[in-house]
Amino acid sequence: MEDVLSAALPQAAIAPRRLHQAMRYAVLGGGKRIRPLLAFAAGELAGAGPDRIAVVAAAVELIHAYSLVHDDLPCMDDDVLRRGKPTCHVEYDEATALLAGDGLQTLAFQLLTERPLSDDPAVQLEMVKLLAVASGSRGMAGGQAIDLDSVGKPLSLPELEFMHIHKTGALIRASVQLGALCGQGLGEGEMERLLHFAKCIGLAFQVVDDILDAESTTATLGKTAGKDADANKPTYVTIMGASAARAFAAELHADALTALQPFGARAERLRQIADFVVKREF
Repeated sequence: MEDVLSAALPQAAIAPRRLHQAMRYAVLGGGKRIRPLLAFAAGELAGAGPDRIAVVAAAVELIHAYSLVHDDLPCMDDDVLRRGKPTCHVEYDEATALLAGDGLQTLAFQLLTERPLSDDPAVQLEMVKLLAVASGSRGMAGGQAIDLDSVGKPLSLPELEFMHIHKTGALIRASVQLGALCGQGLGEGEMERLLHFAKCIGLAFQVVDDILDAESTTATLGKTAGKDADANKPTYVTIMGASAARAFAAELHADALTALQPFGARAERLRQIADFVVKREF
């Protein structure tokens, strides 16, 4: 995936050099690549070719990377560490980081239109729409807006879940859906099962993130530990407590695996990713 992303990004020597350097800095050399992994696993289940899946995997990872660059800006979370190195605006400057995020976002959609990703052009057009919705005000950007508006406010568990279904979950669901759409076409019931799996894993990912933020060190996480608590943000740990949050993550994990049962061995990679998401320590 690192090779795919490196090839997709503008080379650092191409003008404007500083902007392209910042884009590459924000994407390469770090990250768990959960979203590309999910795209590949769902695509494999649907019988998709790896060359097609690689394109959508890169697109969702570019959207994710752009969101991290913007989230770290002083006007949002104001963080100085990401993936074990200075955040983009610290390494470069705020204006360059803002433009780097813009460039990564638009590059993601360029990738989805440059080569055939489905035998049906209408399906490929739907893929572009899916990523746009998942990234926009009804998806990731909307979830971030809710997050910023929730600082210092008491949220109920359903309100917190609604926020993270958008902020974190939307792009994770899109990763699974886009990977699957590169294949031969799943039945409606099969796609619904995949999307239910993705919804559970998206929430579980955030629950575990909240637990790790509360209990791990900055060196382990590669980003500032305890940042949410310091910013007085509502999390699954602050609302439920750490023990209940762990139990909730385990429940989501079990629900996700149940959704995959009808697929049998075809879904083994998705099961492995689900295990990693819930049991990871960084």
